[in-house]
Amino acid sequence: MELKLDRKTAYDLVVKNIGVNNLLKHVLAVEAGMRRLAEHFGEDVEYWGLIGLVHDLDYNETKKNHAKHSYVTEKMLAEYELPKEMLYAIQAHPGHVPCLSRLDWSLYAVDPTTGFLAACALMHPDKKLSVITPEFMLRRFKEKRFAAGATRENIAACSNLGLDLEQFLVLVWEGMMSISDELGL
Repeated sequence: MELKLDRKTAYDLVVKNIGVNNLLKHVLAVEAGMRRLAEHFGEDVEYWGLIGLVHDLDYNETKKNHAKHSYVTEKMLAEYELPKEMLYAIQAHPGHVPCLSRLDWSLYAVDPTTGFLAACALMHPDKKLSVITPEFMLRRFKEKRFAAGATRENIAACSNLGLDLEQFLVLVWEGMMSISDELGL
């Protein structure tokens, strides 16, 4: 599928609208997680990654008005005439519309998982993703106060992808590991 929005343009839009900060690291982590899931499912890696990259494009504008989050992103991306399924997945990630497709469920679950995995890494003395084991992830997942902002219900929605929690966490971790230097983890 030929898109009017390429990765470089999307990245430049993200930097322009959210800056170079932890939110940039978050969207890069979501992009990497989405790319890894796309690879796992035999989907278009570039397309899925692009959705992860732009999913929070409007965050700075909408952080005080959650109801508008993702709808402003849609307006920001209007000139690129993106496929409806891409915009729908972006609207589904904060729960504005119900998840219907594998793409929707993936973004919905990957989004909080990246924060959870970053918190896991930061808990270790090395502060690196490479030291995180699946057992460690699962143990921390059960601790509701650990990385409390990473909504466990959204992460557990990975079951809608036909993946158990451990499989899903490892896939997202693998995606994040592929850009660990960029993430500083």
